[in-house]
Amino acid sequence: MEKHPMTNAVRLLKAAGVPYSLIEYEVDEDDLSGTSVARKTGLDPERVFKTLVTVGDKNGVFVFCIPVGYELDLKKAAAACGAKKIEMLRLSELFQVTGYIRGGCSPIGMKKDYPVFMDESALLWEEIALSAGARGLQLLIRPEDLISFRSVKTADLIV
Repeated sequence: MEKHPMTNAVRLLKAAGVPYSLIEYEVDEDDLSGTSVARKTGLDPERVFKTLVTVGDKNGVFVFCIPVGYELDLKKAAAACGAKKIEMLRLSELFQVTGYIRGGCSPIGMKKDYPVFMDESALLWEEIALSAGARGLQLLIRPEDLISFRSVKTADLIV
């Protein structure tokens, strides 16, 4: 059996019996972009999802997963989560709020189970890739398994 880092995300999926696989890749501290991750893992960038953390005007933290080559449409995202307005969480607050760092932020295993929304394009793929909770480690998972495991809602979220 392959030995991979045991992140919170991996630990939770394993404990719940949710099928997944892991891909390790070389980290470039100067380029933590999702498109770089897609290139290094050889995966189609349309199926590699980045995890973005936002704050709503009145109703707290929301997590959005979108394909790495796109930007989050804040108006669509606000509508999806029922906020009037949302903004990106400051990078300086990311670890304190989620327990994860930039380039290694997973929607699974954060400090709290914040509401998670995923771009509906994920449903076009048999498996999608997202951070396993550490730089250099991607998680391959069926979108349906992620949706049921984390009560993820899907919506049109990208510009």
